[in-house]
Amino acid sequence: VHYGDIWNVKYLRKFKWSHLTEKVAYERRVREQKLRIEMMSAKRENAAYASLVEAGKKLDRIEERRKKKNKRGIDEADGPDTKKRKFRQTKPVDGKDTSGAAKRAVLNALV
Repeated sequence: VHYGDIWNVKYLRKFKWSHLTEKVAYERRVREQKLRIEMMSAKRENAAYASLVEAGKKLDRIEERRKKKNKRGIDEADGPDTKKRKFRQTKPVDGKDTSGAAKRAVLNALV
């Protein structure tokens, strides 16, 4: 592995073998960290894609059930599960009424 680097030890003053091994170890750690980060991002992307696929399948099943329900002749709006709600509305107040009857009507409607 370090065949080409051995001459450094022989010809350079104050250069130790530990300097070479330190550098190699540091490069290995950096490479492993980059690989770990890349694997984590790939795992995260894969999980996001899988969740989108599951959501798509769920929506497809819902759509399939709706189509099946419509084929049997049950309309979505008139089905037994739908409830029609009726809201009581109050009449709008005009600014022209000075007798206060409109205010009383609104207050009575609130109570």
